[in-house]
Amino acid sequence: MSPALYLIPVELGDTSQERVLPAYNREVILGIRHFIVEEVRSARRFLKRVDRDIDIDSLTFYPMGKHADATLFASYLRPLEAGEAMGVISEAGCPAVADPGADVVAIAQKKGLRVVPLVGPSSMILAVMASGLNGQSFAFHGYLPIDATERVKRLKQLEVRAQQEHQTQLFIETPYRNAKLFETLCSTLRPQTRICVAAGITTDEEWIQTKTVAEWRRQRLPDLSKIPAIFLMG
Repeated sequence: MSPALYLIPVELGDTSQERVLPAYNREVILGIRHFIVEEVRSARRFLKRVDRDIDIDSLTFYPMGKHADATLFASYLRPLEAGEAMGVISEAGCPAVADPGADVVAIAQKKGLRVVPLVGPSSMILAVMASGLNGQSFAFHGYLPIDATERVKRLKQLEVRAQQEHQTQLFIETPYRNAKLFETLCSTLRPQTRICVAAGITTDEEWIQTKTVAEWRRQRLPDLSKIPAIFLMG
């Protein structure tokens, strides 16, 4: 296998790897001995799901999560510079998309190292695909402000952008706050604005619906307090 920084997607939830990850990914993973990971423990569990006989203790892990020292990221790439393949593993979905893996990839690109993205599930892309909203132009904004006043202000700004630019706006929330965000959407936005709620994508709990705010006000949202969800506005 040629030396490169392989970006390795992870399942989005409790679902079989055969359903969402190509067999080729397994071939690549088994040829790598150095992994840059968001969280070591979950990365080890993921690799065991790839191959339960994998020799985990023979692998080297470099943390890149929120408590990691970003000044060390460049040094993580030394095995790649020496001609060894390396992998990047996030907590879920595709590395480097709304993810600290982007910082590592940026360093690799600056150094002129080869970067190879592997095929796998991206909750943002899958949500846009299933929403019926504009898939030609869309923007992901991550988490909205926690402060209620600032959150309403931000939502109104995104609503104007969605209408004026015909651009789909995506954002997320911590699962236990999903219901509160949904309530704010229904009480803040215009009746004709369309909202898609895409939850539990690729899992048995998958639930994706798009309705106008006026229609949502007449329907209760399922209990999404423990299910990751993406909200789309169009």
